[in-house]
Amino acid sequence: MANNNLPSLSWQLDLPDARLRYYQNLFSEEVANVYFNTFFEQIPWQQDDVKVFGKVYAQPRLTSLHSNSHNTYTYSGLTLRPQPMTDELLELLEQIQKVSQHDFNCVLLNLYRDGTDSNGWHADNEKELGKHPQIASFSFGATRFFHFKHRKIKSERYKIELQHGSLLLMEGAMQEHWLHQIPKTKKPLQPRINLTFRNII
Repeated sequence: MANNNLPSLSWQLDLPDARLRYYQNLFSEEVANVYFNTFFEQIPWQQDDVKVFGKVYAQPRLTSLHSNSHNTYTYSGLTLRPQPMTDELLELLEQIQKVSQHDFNCVLLNLYRDGTDSNGWHADNEKELGKHPQIASFSFGATRFFHFKHRKIKSERYKIELQHGSLLLMEGAMQEHWLHQIPKTKKPLQPRINLTFRNII
């Protein structure tokens, strides 16, 4: 299912201390639908408890960590042990490394079941990822708004739509200087699956 040709860049946003690259139609709708259905049905989804500001909450989404190494990944007081990479995840890993020219060995999948599932303000800056990690984010399913803001420059605040079959690259020092989120919405939405590739060192 992988696309062997390098895709066309839809837009690039050069930000203070960071860069975003967005590929809107990385896959055809047919191929994107196959990936969505495969992940929705075959990934071992789970809902874990996380600690935020000292309080424990059930994550407002389902997740699954996969890697071609045995390294664990910890965030919000939660330590995840990876499942093996599936054939489809390996296809996407090969694709994203060609497009981004970055190395990745791990992917965290998020299933947003409807508009009430979300991911609050955060940065992917865990110690396992090293300094200035590069993050590659695939989206399959419902379109959701992605918000991001600079930690210090209050005027630097944006939101974009992440569409079915798209890829967003977060590069440079974005995880040090910026925060991002997928907010809740009251709008009725179908499920969305997000895959964030990263490199655990």
